[in-house]
Amino acid sequence: MAIVFVLVALLVLAVLVTGNWYVWRRLFRDTTRGPGPVRRAGAAVIAGGWALTVAAFVAERGGAPFRLQQVLAWPGFLWLALSLYLLLAVLAGELVRPVLRRVLERRARTAQAAERPEPAPVPAGAATAAPAARPVAADPAPEPAPPAPGSPRPDGPEDTGETPGTGAPAGPSRRLFVSRVVGGAAAAAALGTVGYGTYGVLRGPQVKRVTVPLAKLPRAAHGYRIAVVSDIHLGPVLGRGFAQKVVDTINSTQPDLIAVVGDLVDGSVKDLGPAAAPLARLTARHGSFFVTGNHEYFSGAEQWVDEVRRLGLRPLENARTELPHFDLAGVNDVAGEDEGQGPDYARALGDRDRSRACVLLAHQPVQIHEAVDHGVDLQLSGHTHGGQLWPGNLVAGAANPTLAGLDRYGDTQLYVSRGAGAWGPPTRVGAPSDITVIELASTRA
Repeated sequence: MAIVFVLVALLVLAVLVTGNWYVWRRLFRDTTRGPGPVRRAGAAVIAGGWALTVAAFVAERGGAPFRLQQVLAWPGFLWLALSLYLLLAVLAGELVRPVLRRVLERRARTAQAAERPEPAPVPAGAATAAPAARPVAADPAPEPAPPAPGSPRPDGPEDTGETPGTGAPAGPSRRLFVSRVVGGAAAAAALGTVGYGTYGVLRGPQVKRVTVPLAKLPRAAHGYRIAVVSDIHLGPVLGRGFAQKVVDTINSTQPDLIAVVGDLVDGSVKDLGPAAAPLARLTARHGSFFVTGNHEYFSGAEQWVDEVRRLGLRPLENARTELPHFDLAGVNDVAGEDEGQGPDYARALGDRDRSRACVLLAHQPVQIHEAVDHGVDLQLSGHTHGGQLWPGNLVAGAANPTLAGLDRYGDTQLYVSRGAGAWGPPTRVGAPSDITVIELASTRA
């Protein structure tokens, strides 16, 4: 097993080194005429960016002083996102590069053809003139010495590498021009993508509304609203201000019940207790409920369960409560199994009245299969972030039964939120954050 781990680690390292060398080559080597400060600066930026990324992860996992975590997190995690989109952008540039080169070559040929002088017309019937006598050649003048590299030609303007009279680059200069255009466009596209994706996270999640019909729901509960929020990921990057935005957005929907379905934090209560404090202002008619996610077990789950209880949320640790019109249950995340605190479906669901509708809070979508076995009507989950960074949705979609949105498994429906925050880079591309208001609908209404 250790050998397999080492081989996989070496493969990942080789891919990372190759990918970063390729980005450096396209953005710095191919856009300059030779070794110099630009190439060295490019190598320093790429190597330094990855050093900050590794340091940010090590500081967070190693329990470094929280202030140091904050200092390292912003540049380190943003570089992780930027390096991904720089690589994707320069790969896309390979499709543009030959097209742009052909366009420039065609333009140069067209300009050269337009500048060729037309032959003078010969009048009809004009006699062909006899060739003039060849004069005796004088002693040829000595040829001037070739100009030094980079100096102006004695018989014309300085050689700019352009096709004369066209303004179009020629030869090596054309290749340099294409590399600079494609490299500049790739860098701009990557920066713009990461910038917009980061802005989308920092401005706060948007409200999404979904109607879910439940056959067992009584008519009196028709229109019952559950605000679902997952994956807030308070940590070195997203702090108290972000938590306040989430709370304000949830309260603005005036829900009947609030469900926080895991991955609230990335860090200890000591470091992040002040950041989570705004959760005490969550307001709903039937209260706020919480279940653990996998990141709680990286951050001290027992302490966080106590903390959210102190803030006024009710943790559902493999437990169930009977609300006026349906049962609400919650199970621990599967990551708790390593600590003997994994999900216990029998404890949460085993003795309930199956004639009543049941809503289950479970962090990961993979928990849906046990929910089906226990006759749950609706499971509310998060965990996937909707992929967070495209094309991460392809990986997340392969690892989870449902990536995002509403799905059905037998008689059980599953809703997966894309989450309110972000893990690692505070950036989302192709997977905007959300807080979902689930409106339960009775089929008897």
